[in-house]
Amino acid sequence: MTTPKGLHILIIEDEVSIAKNIAQYMEHKGHILDFAERGDQGLDLALNAYYDVVILDLNLPTMDGLNVCQAIREKAERHIPILMLTARDSIDDKVSGFHVGTDDYLTKPFSLKELEVRCIALSKRHLLQTTDKIELGPLTIDRKGKTASREGQSLSLSSMGFKILKILAEAHPQVVSRTQLTQQLWGDTPTESDALRSHIYQLRNVVDKPFATPLIKTVFGAGFALATDKDKDIDKR
Repeated sequence: MTTPKGLHILIIEDEVSIAKNIAQYMEHKGHILDFAERGDQGLDLALNAYYDVVILDLNLPTMDGLNVCQAIREKAERHIPILMLTARDSIDDKVSGFHVGTDDYLTKPFSLKELEVRCIALSKRHLLQTTDKIELGPLTIDRKGKTASREGQSLSLSSMGFKILKILAEAHPQVVSRTQLTQQLWGDTPTESDALRSHIYQLRNVVDKPFATPLIKTVFGAGFALATDKDKDIDKR
């Protein structure tokens, strides 16, 4: 699978042989790659250059992949698609990755073809989510008009409720952690510990309560996500 326009990809990987294999395959497919062997180097590149996708290892010198991912989510001015590439394959490791904001997770050993396909999919999904309107099953969000509707019915959202719904929709189908939500809503400004819980409760009363099935799901130990009828793998709280 190829794409008409090559992707600009950042690989943060300390195993040179793996990075070279990825580079040879990806460059042959028309993509442009930059490299970092240390976590701090990768973070600096991710924040100061434009990348369509970041391929991020977990075991890195100076700054591990989880911390790099979390720092990108907290400091980047836009959403940068991140694919974690690691030998760690336990459920706890994957939950940890999604908790800090990764978009996808691929374990070693891996297929170079699958890696490329996933990178292209992440890039396309991100581009689709930058249009004025987001449509997820019965839910429609108008970024420009700052309005939302479900099954054609207008949703009476507060300003904070709209912000939370938009963040969850832009991240769909991935989980957004409480830390990420708090950072995006309030930045470094101190806020009450129960503030987010209160806003989520009010949002559910508008988005879910009047309808047959809930869209806003709590993923235990990870955070929140929007789940349409196609998203059967997200547990409901």
